[in-house]
Amino acid sequence: MFSVSGRIQKDRQRAGGLGSVQQAMQYLNQDYQALKEGCLQNGSLFQDPLFPAEPSSLGFKELGPFTAKTKGVEWKRPTELTADPQFIVGGATRTDICQGALGDCWLLAAIGSLTLNERLLHRVVPHGQSFTHQYAGIFHFQFWQFGEWVDVVIDDRLPVKDGELMFVHSAEGSEFWSALLEKAYAKLNGSYEALSGGSTTEGFEDFTGGVAEMYELKKAPKDLYRIISKALERGSLLGCSIDITSAFDMEAVTFKKLVKGHAYSVTGLRQVDYRGRQERLIRIRNPWGQVEWTGAWSDNSSEWNSLDSAEKDEMLCKMEDGEFWMSFQEFLRQFSRLEICNLTADALSQDSTRFWSTVAFEGGWRRGSTAGGCRNHPNTFWINPQYKICLLEEDDDPDDGETACSFLVALMQKDRRRFRRQGQDMHTIGFAIYEVRGHYRGCASVHMKKDFFLRHSSCARSETFINLREVSARLRLPPGEYLIVPSTFEPSKEADFVLRVFTEKQSESQELGDDVVGDFEDEQEISESDIDDSFRSMFAQLSGDDMEISVQELRTILNRVVSKREFCSLSVLKDGSARLGLVEFQIIWNKIRKWLGIFREFDLDKSGCMNSYEMRLHLLTPAVFDAYVQFLLWAFQALDKDATGTVELNICEWLCMSMCG
Repeated sequence: MFSVSGRIQKDRQRAGGLGSVQQAMQYLNQDYQALKEGCLQNGSLFQDPLFPAEPSSLGFKELGPFTAKTKGVEWKRPTELTADPQFIVGGATRTDICQGALGDCWLLAAIGSLTLNERLLHRVVPHGQSFTHQYAGIFHFQFWQFGEWVDVVIDDRLPVKDGELMFVHSAEGSEFWSALLEKAYAKLNGSYEALSGGSTTEGFEDFTGGVAEMYELKKAPKDLYRIISKALERGSLLGCSIDITSAFDMEAVTFKKLVKGHAYSVTGLRQVDYRGRQERLIRIRNPWGQVEWTGAWSDNSSEWNSLDSAEKDEMLCKMEDGEFWMSFQEFLRQFSRLEICNLTADALSQDSTRFWSTVAFEGGWRRGSTAGGCRNHPNTFWINPQYKICLLEEDDDPDDGETACSFLVALMQKDRRRFRRQGQDMHTIGFAIYEVRGHYRGCASVHMKKDFFLRHSSCARSETFINLREVSARLRLPPGEYLIVPSTFEPSKEADFVLRVFTEKQSESQELGDDVVGDFEDEQEISESDIDDSFRSMFAQLSGDDMEISVQELRTILNRVVSKREFCSLSVLKDGSARLGLVEFQIIWNKIRKWLGIFREFDLDKSGCMNSYEMRLHLLTPAVFDAYVQFLLWAFQALDKDATGTVELNICEWLCMSMCG
């Protein structure tokens, strides 16, 4: 779970480069090279104690121990399954990725897309692994996880049933890189069963560290052509597909040779002069070749005859097998969905000149503290974490009359697949964005309170609250200061999260929080001559003949005074021998009246109890903070009878003493 100390430690590690592409963190502190060398020296094959060849690694429900699906499962190494196992043969291809008895087709689609970019593939699947040279039964893979790259070590024992691999496998049965990659990803998420069900964009992001977004082409934004153009400029991965309406549609070919349910890639855009008007074209690639579009602007269509021959040759000769052009309007009609994975600068090639500027925040929602729920809950919405971003420069779009800054906001909840074993899953999450105006503008480290959100409406938000790992939105807003408030839909839902902001231009950002400053008043000295007659009379009645108030008498007085407000008594003083004279009692009586007044003011719902939200809000005010600290100092002095500078309290005594303030 998220903690301040954990965040500080991570920040220090990242400052040293740990968690970057160049220096991935060792997942579960397993050092691949050291473990491999140890096995080679011992002449043994690696057995992973942290993801063992046992039923618990398979799953917890349908794939749990003693279930029908796991009955008869054995764990075998590739060397036991075939005479000549290979890691990768002739490059990674579609036939290396065949689905098994696990509902992780979303992951396989992402792996398939990864094979289209050799540079990205070899970052996830490091070079130099094989079943021949220095084979020790150990392999490793690298994934992006919530802001950092991790190196995951596995052994090569794979689950087998009836002599066949249970899960991902190659068509010919001799290549094992995809099966081992799936196992490493299962280890990262706690089990194989934790991978069941998901979105391709989730795999996209964990293989690249990018931010994914999706567009339904039937509801395409008017500036989609511009969005695609900028994504291609920045080296983003773009995929498109045609929805299927039934299982019979899968891989079905339309009359113009497009394949339903099949993942295509977008590789280029071009605007040409066609019969006296500007025609927008888009280049699509079928990653497995074979079937190509046969409609307008296909390889042999008549439309090309109207173009300048040099331009025609330049556009057609550079295309690979399976790649084709079509009009942008036809693209919107024929395809159903476009997915874009926007890459960070470290994922792009060295010669990339345009890339997104990125910033990431780690945070958490905690019950009673920072889990305020969505705007539907105005009493608690303000306690959610808040992040300020300053959009400084507008986009470079001379043809666009609107002065605005483009940016992406992506909110990702962490590690939720791992909690499936405990019966938990994804929370419903989203975010809202508010413009910071007036006297709030330019203020550093100010956490907005309830009244701000009651008086201001959001200027942008996630399209919906949804129970996905990540919710993202592409937005355009005028230059200025903005507040991003991520939240779960319902209050009190606990989770850790990563909030990422991708901007076209440089921006400034910070996490907001209040600086608590205690402005202590000077103690007012009181002498006996300052005490009025009515108080002297009350003191005489309370103290008795000895004209002093003992600890027991003070406890009785306090219980009578504050019982209607359900304060606790000073029971921690029950064994004390201290006694209060007239002046001392006047001092403490003044403090009690002050504390009671503060409590009545801040007990917003007049319940007689101060809940965590009221306590958090009003402890931030100097008067309350001052009074509370002064009370603690007084209580400490009262308990430190021998003036040693130390006091021993058990938890009950500490809570009782603290709440009395």
